Amino acid sequence: MPFFNLQHTDNRARAGVLHTAHGDIATPCFMPVGTQATVKTLDSLDLENLNAPIILGNTYHLHLRPGEDLIDTAGGLHKFMNWKRPILTDSGGFQVFSLGLQKDTKLSFRTERSEREKSPSGKQYNNGDPSLDARDDSKNGNEKLVKIDDDGVTFRSHIDGSTHRFTPESAIETQHKLGADIIMAFDECTPDRASPGYARQAMERTHLWAERCITEHKKETNRHGYPQFLFGIIQGANHQDLREESAKFICAQDFDGIAVGGESIGYNMEATDEILKWVHPYLPTNKPHYAMGMGLDPADLLVAVENGIDMFDCVAPTRLARHGMIFTKTKDKSGKHRMNIKNSSFATDFSPIELDCTCHTCQNYTRAYIHHLFAAEEMTAMRLTSIHNLHFMVDLMKQTREAILNNNFAEFKKNF
Repeated sequence: MPFFNLQHTDNRARAGVLHTAHGDIATPCFMPVGTQATVKTLDSLDLENLNAPIILGNTYHLHLRPGEDLIDTAGGLHKFMNWKRPILTDSGGFQVFSLGLQKDTKLSFRTERSEREKSPSGKQYNNGDPSLDARDDSKNGNEKLVKIDDDGVTFRSHIDGSTHRFTPESAIETQHKLGADIIMAFDECTPDRASPGYARQAMERTHLWAERCITEHKKETNRHGYPQFLFGIIQGANHQDLREESAKFICAQDFDGIAVGGESIGYNMEATDEILKWVHPYLPTNKPHYAMGMGLDPADLLVAVENGIDMFDCVAPTRLARHGMIFTKTKDKSGKHRMNIKNSSFATDFSPIELDCTCHTCQNYTRAYIHHLFAAEEMTAMRLTSIHNLHFMVDLMKQTREAILNNNFAEFKKNF
């Protein structure tokens, strides 16, 4: 049986199935992010009840704590966290990028980063952790947290300052030990406004690393008794010539799936739409297509589906939920599909978040109650809103798939 079956297309929108040892994944699909072997505030039963088809683990964070060797000894991530469905692990490339920016983009990005970190939303550097400061503090006698060279990346842990090194080979070895069903090639994540010179350098480095990842992956593909599937990542920042060159190269390699990476994806939606259109002609129809880091607003996923993307992940649904921002079908004044449950107007609102929502939260609790939990700083508030937001995303992709199968995607997207 092939890893991916394309079942139907509606223009560029696709419906398919991924086959893994831990279950099939109907696409398009949204993948909740379990950074440190947990989706924040939820446990495995919560995720099963949400019918999440697959979740993510973060190679960078799991390498630092508790370490891939411990997880390997436990029998892999599935057994370690008691999750029986598929898992995808990233390679750590984005987190390493977050630790330090290249010289030609550093100053402008410091300013943008400080502004974005005032809000819980968005694709933030350092996972929103102010301890991961990418500034060059050499004048104060401090070193940057990351140094990139052609062979790999040396970085200091944000936890204890210890020095670590990722190479394409070690990133693959780490992911083999973690035991995810889908693993990612090690890449150099490109900033949103990277100059052509830096974007090309990062792209070429990503291509060299991609070849090394494939070679290393083929040495051991069944460490835990089941196959692991390797995805390559297209880079090139916001430069059409580089994105097309990278798409041609990555799609020509022996990868099981193709991802589109870089800071722009999901963070800068105007650029995301352009990039996905640039690379679409080169994406193989018989392999899954993955847009990394998409999900700040639910409608963003439909833009990507329209461009032939099958898979998405983002920390935003749970991060926003923990700050009281709840996804809704209607838009707020800023044009986003969300409401702030902390607003005083909800203090006496005894209706559910969404009248027709079937999630555990909407079926059992009112807006007034959730508003009260946030006011009282109760942890249950974050759990209930996280359940709703993830249900919203998973269910949106289920409805999207049905629309594609019925040749009705364009109307579905327009109505949403």
